[in-house]
Amino acid sequence: MTLNNSTLNNFTVKTTSFAIIVFKGIGQIMLQENAATGFLFLLGIFYGSFVMGAAALFATVSGTATALLLNYNKSETDKGLYGFSAALVGVAVMLFLKAVILSWVFVIIGASLATIIQHFFIKRNLPVFTLPFVLVTWLIILLARYYFTDILIEPSPAIASTIDYFTFGFNGFGQVIFQDNLVAGLLFFIAVFISSPISALYGLAGGILSAIIAIQFALPINDISIGLFSYNAVLCAIVFADTQVKAGIWALVSVLLSLFVSILMAKFNIIPLTFPFVLAAFTTLILKRMSKFLI
Repeated sequence: MTLNNSTLNNFTVKTTSFAIIVFKGIGQIMLQENAATGFLFLLGIFYGSFVMGAAALFATVSGTATALLLNYNKSETDKGLYGFSAALVGVAVMLFLKAVILSWVFVIIGASLATIIQHFFIKRNLPVFTLPFVLVTWLIILLARYYFTDILIEPSPAIASTIDYFTFGFNGFGQVIFQDNLVAGLLFFIAVFISSPISALYGLAGGILSAIIAIQFALPINDISIGLFSYNAVLCAIVFADTQVKAGIWALVSVLLSLFVSILMAKFNIIPLTFPFVLAAFTTLILKRMSKFLI
């Protein structure tokens, strides 16, 4: 009995530990190393779409398992750094593809590939954020368009009946994980606030500011209303969130750059995903480091 209890306890501990890493991985989508945040993110995804929620969980488990099997740095794995790009791949696959067996295969392979690419950049100390997710998802969509057109679907954007400046930022939070409903956006905001209040407030401000500027450029008002010109700004603002005044300046620079890239990609009909965020945040980090040498 003692041996059995010991084995059971050991299994419980390992399972709990793995679950915490998985939830942290989901939380890292918005740069939060917090299992509670990740759990609320997952809850919000399930609220918007059960299939997307299942894909997010399945993909994060696959990505985390890949990191463990390949013996990646334990500290990095424990922080969830090999889960967030994988999670986004899972949700994105179910946004662009029908929920058939082949799509689930793409989820598993895509999540593992995103993890391997993430490790490549982490080893070289390059802050590429969600770039592995972007590259893998673009590849999957390309393959589907050329070889598996029968499983490809064109997502139908939600229609916003009114323009509400108050909801721009929250909708931006929701669109970070491809959720086009206000409830998910509010839940994501609360999830980040629990982990880091200043990050949540920065993200909200970034999303609202980006939407207001987008309106001035006469961009499609429906796309603005549902957060499509805010979510990259939300992520950019979170990256630079801090109590110092300079942090606000760099966040502003990053938000403006992300909006410019989003507009440019929309003009050429390129699926942006989080690439505007990646490019804007990376460029701003370089500018920030250069400024230290110039001042």
